[in-house]
Amino acid sequence: MAGLFLVRNDDPAFTDSALAAARAAFAAQGFPAPAAHALSGWQLLHFPYVLGGPDALLARGDDLAAVAGTLVADGKLGRPALEALLAMDPLALDWERLGGQFVALVRRGGRSFLFGDYFSAFQLFRDTGDRLFSTSLLAAAQALPKLSFDPQGVYELAFNVMPLGDDTVFAELKTLSPFRVVELTGQGAVHHRVEKPLPAAPSKLPLAEQIARHRAPLAAIVGAHTAQFGDHVRSPLSGGLDSRLVFAALREAGCDPQLYVYGVPGDEDVVIAQAMGEALGFEVAWTDKEAAAPPPDAFPALVEGNFHQFDGLPTFGNIFDNGLHGTTQLERHAGGALVVSGGAGEIYRNFFYLPDRRFSARDVARTFFARFVPGDATDLFDPRGFLDTVAAKIAIALEPPAATGRLDRARIEQIYPRIRCRALFGREISLEGRYSPYLMPFLDHRVVAQAMTIPLALKHAGRFEAALLNAIDPALAAQPSAYGHDFSGPPGRKHRFGEWSTRIRPVWLREQTYALRRRLGPMGDEHGGMLEPEYMNRVIDPDFPAMRRFFRIENITDSGLWRRVANLEYLAAKLGSRLV
Repeated sequence: MAGLFLVRNDDPAFTDSALAAARAAFAAQGFPAPAAHALSGWQLLHFPYVLGGPDALLARGDDLAAVAGTLVADGKLGRPALEALLAMDPLALDWERLGGQFVALVRRGGRSFLFGDYFSAFQLFRDTGDRLFSTSLLAAAQALPKLSFDPQGVYELAFNVMPLGDDTVFAELKTLSPFRVVELTGQGAVHHRVEKPLPAAPSKLPLAEQIARHRAPLAAIVGAHTAQFGDHVRSPLSGGLDSRLVFAALREAGCDPQLYVYGVPGDEDVVIAQAMGEALGFEVAWTDKEAAAPPPDAFPALVEGNFHQFDGLPTFGNIFDNGLHGTTQLERHAGGALVVSGGAGEIYRNFFYLPDRRFSARDVARTFFARFVPGDATDLFDPRGFLDTVAAKIAIALEPPAATGRLDRARIEQIYPRIRCRALFGREISLEGRYSPYLMPFLDHRVVAQAMTIPLALKHAGRFEAALLNAIDPALAAQPSAYGHDFSGPPGRKHRFGEWSTRIRPVWLREQTYALRRRLGPMGDEHGGMLEPEYMNRVIDPDFPAMRRFFRIENITDSGLWRRVANLEYLAAKLGSRLV
């Protein structure tokens, strides 16, 4: 990521214990030895990238800039970006000059400040007493003497992949809000409120002019990275739209990245990606992630390695695989390469599949975040209270006065980057960006801001995104896709009908969609895993002593949900006596 860990120094016993735990946790995750710095009232450990990357630490006399993640400032990375950041006032940042996803510590003029990127996508964990801050969840957890599971955070991770807002699965740990800059003083941490506005009205410009305005910020953030890395770039390619658009942006910048695709033989993504390569003359490396099964006796060591490599809680709870999840991550980042992702491309589309009218925050919670069957949980779970809390987090993430009442449809589009992307892709960015720089251009705030101006009708079935792709790279747009049509023209009837049939469903029916699907029989997701008893009984207690308080394990017939609960059980066992 590099990595950051900060702890108060007013209690020597706690400080020494926390620093020792942090050093051990980061070392177990593969980080090199850190640089240590003393601030007024605080101790800092800064860890470089695991596999290499540009400078992430700049010390100039008493002033200092330390970054975890991938910072772009004035179109530069590394030392020039740190120098530009060090010259800025952390309480009045010029976000037009900044890009990427990162956490930064800036000490200038005798004052120290800690802050994240525009959406706080790159995660910074803090304890509720503001005694420590850490970019590693495990380091933060192991630095605290006691922890307890937070029911809301546990259920959000289980049912919706990751906790939302500032919450984690632990009551004692939160993540830093995007609306806060923390000043680190000799007496403790002082939180300063900052605003992060986004456009709240669709553009009325002609389509051609809208396309031009969208190309500019995308080209700027991609070009800043390719100027640093040249062709030392690795990027995915699938049968969808997002990975193709980011590939087009790389090609436009003059970059010839190493492309890869994951999937089983005959998988649509594999077939389409490799066909594109053959048609246009580029290679696409293919990995079958289900090609090999480890012997059961080797499984405990494999899971242990995954647990540390993915900081305890990866997206989708994916620590129980055959080992290729971790292996392919290291291959992507080998040699300190820039790794690019098409994640968050739904900023260009109607992600929630809602019609063009007002909805309340609770309506949105019911349509998208009600991915549960109450019978999977114990009596500790309150379905109404769970959705009320999700709705409250949505309201907090939006600027007043949009946060109350029925939300204007343009405001609802902001929920995707501010809530969903921050939770899901934020965790991905934080885990990938520890090894070498990681670029997710569609979550760059300038790209997001422009996307918030797309008229809703152009978002349906990827109309606008396809037009943007076609403007940047017509050859790529003309290739077949997993949607049954190419992207050189309007979407096909099947694609349009599929989205329309979801948009017309009322909120009450959308809320029941997952439960209705469960009634049809067992289900799973594409992330799989070695979930058979001969494997899992070697790494977790099959009675689930920690998670049985929250779940009726025997009722869970969704293998993806079961895997995420098993990940929490494994985490609980690793924390041992720290868990209350």
